[in-house]
Amino acid sequence: MGDRARPARRAAVTVATFAFVLAAGVLAVGAFLDARPAAASLRCTATLPDGSAHILSSEQANNAALIAAIAGTRELPARAVTIALATALQESKLVNIDHGDRDSLGLFQQRPSQGWGTAAEVMDPVHSTNAFFDALVTIQAYEDMAITVAAQAVQRSAYPEAYGQHETRSRAFASALTGHSQAALACDLEALESPTADLAGTVTARVTRDWGGAPVTAVTDSAGRDHLVVAAPGLLPAVDAVTAAWSVGQWAVASAEATGVSTVVVGDRIWQRGVDGWHTAPTELVQAAGSVLLG
Repeated sequence: MGDRARPARRAAVTVATFAFVLAAGVLAVGAFLDARPAAASLRCTATLPDGSAHILSSEQANNAALIAAIAGTRELPARAVTIALATALQESKLVNIDHGDRDSLGLFQQRPSQGWGTAAEVMDPVHSTNAFFDALVTIQAYEDMAITVAAQAVQRSAYPEAYGQHETRSRAFASALTGHSQAALACDLEALESPTADLAGTVTARVTRDWGGAPVTAVTDSAGRDHLVVAAPGLLPAVDAVTAAWSVGQWAVASAEATGVSTVVVGDRIWQRGVDGWHTAPTELVQAAGSVLLG
């Protein structure tokens, strides 16, 4: 009787041992997975002073950066940027699409048949954004209007109330991209294994496209690292140097996935790919008022 019981006890021990090893293995795998860095979300977040956070994809943020830059070169207020972003979010989800209702195209779903330009022109985000602002500035006191009223005055939509649902998110990004909210816009992007080839050429071309051109100077820091410096007041002469720098700096963050920029420094604050948010910059990278360092 006792001899027959031994195999059962051994089987019980074997099963218990197997369960323990399996559980330990699961825990080990779980610990390994937890230790791996999470993949970048490729999303950009703009935070309002009340602490509320609002999100765009990196593609959407890249287009928002263009819209805000063009508004800046035209010396338009942040309210104009909010209206434009809310309109584009409703019309195209802030993506430069090549289709729409009837012949509608582009960020603002403008129709060539309605005089917005040729199909190629309305698919050019620089042209379409300027066309939108050309129409907006003809509306008297648009800054004081509700988003729905101002957007509808330009777009003549069948659903004018729909623009209002995008107001808060648009205001968050407009405030950051015009420099009124500092260190408020950050993008979660993958760190690059090597520096972007011809970063100077890429950034210069993008500054020229979005802002109409400005000095982009190559510099080397005390550690021998190469960077670029953009003189923000040259792009935004109508605002103070600090506001100009934060506008250009957060534009650079919002467009970083497209340009390959890995580092942005404004004053003593730094944003980097692969790092969450803005942090205190190393002493050797701190910038004078008005200068934005890119690397």
